Amino acid sequence: MAQKVQFTETVVRDANQSLMATRMAFSDFADILSTMDKAGYYSVECWGGATFDSCLRYLNEDPWERLRNIRKAMPNTRLQMLLRGQNLLGYKHYHDDVVEKFVELSIKNGIDVLRIFDALNDFRNIKTALEATKKYATDKTVASGCISYTQSPVHTPAKYAEMCKELQSMGFDTICLKDMAGTMSPAEAEALFKGIKDAGVTLPLILHTHCTTGMAYMTVMKAVESGVDIIDTATSCFSGGTAQPATESIYYALTQMGIETGLNEKVINQVNDFFKPVKQKYIDNKTLNPKSMATDAQALVYKVPGGMLSNMIANLTDMHAMDKFDAALAEIPAVRADMGYPPLVTPLSQMVGNQAVTNVLVGARYKNISKEIKSYLKGEYGITPAPVDAELQKRVLAEAGMEKPIDCRVEDCKRTGEDFKAAKEALGDLARSEEDVMSYICFPDQAKKYLEGVKAAEENKVTYTITEA
Repeated sequence: MAQKVQFTETVVRDANQSLMATRMAFSDFADILSTMDKAGYYSVECWGGATFDSCLRYLNEDPWERLRNIRKAMPNTRLQMLLRGQNLLGYKHYHDDVVEKFVELSIKNGIDVLRIFDALNDFRNIKTALEATKKYATDKTVASGCISYTQSPVHTPAKYAEMCKELQSMGFDTICLKDMAGTMSPAEAEALFKGIKDAGVTLPLILHTHCTTGMAYMTVMKAVESGVDIIDTATSCFSGGTAQPATESIYYALTQMGIETGLNEKVINQVNDFFKPVKQKYIDNKTLNPKSMATDAQALVYKVPGGMLSNMIANLTDMHAMDKFDAALAEIPAVRADMGYPPLVTPLSQMVGNQAVTNVLVGARYKNISKEIKSYLKGEYGITPAPVDAELQKRVLAEAGMEKPIDCRVEDCKRTGEDFKAAKEALGDLARSEEDVMSYICFPDQAKKYLEGVKAAEENKVTYTITEA
């Protein structure tokens, strides 16, 4: 029987998130959705990640309405989201009842595939989201367990195989390896996917990677040879750089190899033709910086994702300290080692990067420790991949009056209902639905500002637009 590899299309979520900070409005792609529905994708990633925040903060859109509109236009295609486990779509841990309600509403409003991960790969922090997914599942719902991929002395193929076996035993339907920095090499992909299969993992395996370092095309092909089942790609005009490899190019290569994809070649070319002027619009208005389309192999040395690198450059430029860039870059692996080799993915990438910059600017390591790093060392983010620096942790615990770090899941037994009560009181008659309340819980300032604008527009019969300060 011929090998089959399916495709997840990322153009309306991670591809534009990676290239232009999730600034693509629904109106930019609404007219192509019915065509995309005929492409034969395994799924279309369209929600989660930074889309929720961006809709409220920059695009004057209700993220729930956006999802419902996509669902209406694409009745035959699985719609997929990225969920940060107990963090949901934000940067802190939410109570279990909030996580459960968010998952319920996501499925209710049209999500089929929930790709759930924890930045530290502490699977205690994805258990509630998994249980909620199973509780509210339809016959189309897929719970996809996701592992944040990185390299370090403790991240070995055997370790990843054990993680996959744990996700399988937890009850997930598929497993994704998420290579957010694009640093997975072809040799690593071969060892990884063969090792997972040899370990007895029978669930479909997914590879998510980025073209940041130039490795992605080679890595995807080696992963396919090694038994991967599903790959994430982006329509070609939104591929490359910090985004995913091109859908059409990988389709063409696999077809010549006799591998089934289920894709309709005519349709995927129509999709790309549609997005070409969309891309040009964002290049012309400077939203899409051509630098994000380039290859930068520096991440292979420092394991720094492209977004983390650009954020560090922006911060150092604002502080007129770009002369410290090389020193700060070299400090990142050292801070990461002190923190027990966490994967550099949101929010850990920002935390490690900011601490490295602080160490260099102050001229002394950990003279000033950020609030987030202190919380991390106290155990609030979960179990670290390797032990953290003992002296540093001892100092932070002593300052906090703690004898030892937290050794249980931070959100254990927290089903208070207080978050919903407080949100409803804060919104008053602005809240039109449970979804509005959930938006406020996740992003209170942005949601309230958006809903106030909606109310004003309804009262005055005018179009409301957000003006950024």
